[in-house]
Amino acid sequence: MGKILLVEDNEMNRDMLSRRLERKNYEVIIAVDGAEGVAKAQTESPDLILMDISLPVIDGREATRRLKAAPETSAIPVIALTAHAMAGDRDMALEAGCDDYETKPVDLPRLLEKIETLLSKNKAS
Repeated sequence: MGKILLVEDNEMNRDMLSRRLERKNYEVIIAVDGAEGVAKAQTESPDLILMDISLPVIDGREATRRLKAAPETSAIPVIALTAHAMAGDRDMALEAGCDDYETKPVDLPRLLEKIETLLSKNKAS
């Protein structure tokens, strides 16, 4: 179905989400901090990135800015994942270059819909 890079430092969230995505036939690559996420996006060429915003080393917003600034990764859609559902958080994630935004705990049917929408939009372009 597609290759998804999951950038998430919380082991429980990572395990739960990767298992659920693999059950939907996505190939899941894991990164545990923002720097590793940027590096794996460059080497693995995922179809989509799920980016936690609160990450060690470099946060999700900075990691997304770096991905969107690099020609080889700029077209990869990024969905921000965050437990911070404050009014300005969505805007900050989108300003950093995220293509969409999902709050935690993740609503899986809604997240899958966003993933499928972005993947089909990317295939069309």
